[in-house]
Formats: sequence, C-alpha cells, structure tokens
Amino acid sequence: MPASAVKSVALKRKLTEIYDRLLAAYGPQKCFLNHETPFQLLVATILSAQCTDKMVNRVTESLFRDYPEPADFAAMEVEKLEKLIHSCGYYRAKAKNIIAAARAIEERFHSKIPNTMEELTSLPGVGRKTANVVLADAFGVPGLPVDTHVKRIMNLTGAVRTEDPEKIEARLSANLAPEKWGEFSHLVIQHGRSRCPAGRPDCAHCEIRTLCARGSKHPEKKA
Repeated sequence: MPASAVKSVALKRKLTEIYDRLLAAYGPQKCFLNHETPFQLLVATILSAQCTDKMVNRVTESLFRDYPEPADFAAMEVEKLEKLIHSCGYYRAKAKNIIAAARAIEERFHSKIPNTMEELTSLPGVGRKTANVVLADAFGVPGLPVDTHVKRIMNLTGAVRTEDPEKIEARLSANLAPEKWGEFSHLVIQHGRSRCPAGRPDCAHCEIRTLCARGSKHPEKKA
C-alpha cells in the first residue's frame, strides 16, 4: 500500500466531519455536467478539462442532440468535431481523443462503455479523474474524482500535502467510506465554488473553518 493510502483514524474522522458539514450546508449534489448516458458523461468530462462546466453544458446541449451515441462520434471527421467543440478550448486534442475513444468503444467494447477503472483508462484521453466521474455518476460505482477544487481545498485543510491527484485520491479513498466518495467530491467542488474560490476564500464564514489548517487561523464571523 502506498504511503498516501495509509489509513488514519484522525483523518477518517476529519474527512467524515467535512463530508457531514458540507452535506448539511449544500444538500445532496449531482453531477454538474448534463448528460443522459454514460458515454455522454465521458465526452462531457473530457471536454471539461481546462473549461467551465457551464460552457461544456452549453456546447453539449446541441452536440448530444445531434450526435447522441458512440457510433455517431466514431464516424465523425476530426475537423468537424473540432468546430463543434471549439468553445471548450484545447479542441484539437479533445476532438482527437473523443473520436478515438468512441471508436475504441465501438470496436473493443461492442458499443457499450466499460464500467471498470482499468477498461475506462484504456480509452484514449481518459485518465483516472474522468474514469472516476463516469464510475461514480454513471454507474454508481465508488469513484473519487480529484479536480482542481478537491486538490486545492484538501491541501488547505491539511488532509493532504501533495499536488499529485493520484496520491490525493489514494489518501482520501483510504480514509473515507466508499459509498461517500462521489458525493464527497461533488460537495468539495460546490464548496470551492460557493465559499472557497481560489484566491479569495471566505474563511470567516466557512462551514469547515475549524477543520481547516488555513481557515482555523481566521476568526469566525456570524452571517
């Protein structure tokens, strides 16, 4: 077991308390990317790299209406997809990977998106973060996506001391009940958007201030 995945009673209590407080503050969360099928979620997650969910949802509204299935993307020319997803940034690499992934799904998985980490990460352009999103939100399989919010806030709280997403995932997963992994990620992301945005965190009013190495240095203010 890697050092980052070592279990800690103190960290388990801390993460559980963070989960409980954020759940009380924001309520149950759902995936921020609009989709109707696991494949659509895969595409949307690939598009979300270095792009806002709001922009991705704007682009995929018409994209998924006209091209809903893997076969539709597998048959598409790269240049055409580039034009359709241009607003999401890094459109050349994303178009290439999406089409290659769709073709792999068609050829190797008989048009059905796989539901294991090993198989998902075998697809072009699919890393652990994307695979975890699909596992947790499309298949209900325990998965803990580590995005920029999760990485930043977990470091601020002192729960982790690394910028490596895989090490962060391993440490959090080892100390949090599997059934909470996906929701935990959603809650931390929502907290990052609502209370703790990069560069201007509202520590004084933060719901997890007393559990945060940075926030606990700031006096509490009543709303």
